[in-house]
Amino acid sequence: MERVVQFLKDAGTYYLATVDGDQPRVRPFGTAHIFEGKLYIQTGKSKDVSKQLHANPKAEICVFKDGKWLRVAGELVSDDRREAKVSMLEAYTSLQNMYSADDDNTEVLYFKNATATFSSFTDAPEVIQL
Repeated sequence: MERVVQFLKDAGTYYLATVDGDQPRVRPFGTAHIFEGKLYIQTGKSKDVSKQLHANPKAEICVFKDGKWLRVAGELVSDDRREAKVSMLEAYTSLQNMYSADDDNTEVLYFKNATATFSSFTDAPEVIQL
């Protein structure tokens, strides 16, 4: 798991895909954090991405860096606990000017039933169960 998160952090920006009805939606994200042994991301409850994930929790991350790419596929589950939000906001202090662990907008989500796949054009895929 640490390798997955480090790859996401090193890349800086990854792309999160969700489903909006029957339409795929993809947008850039930048948070990747391990809390209690799970891979977490962060968003705002007021955003469309949050609404899409509550309607259909299946999601996928894709990121490319140095000739390799990583895909993380699974379900994203919302964690409303204050300590989960605090942990994310302490790891990403730049978010603290927009989000708070005590507001009604901050949302942290963790991957459940997830698979991470490292790929490249030259090596066989490497699959990691998260």
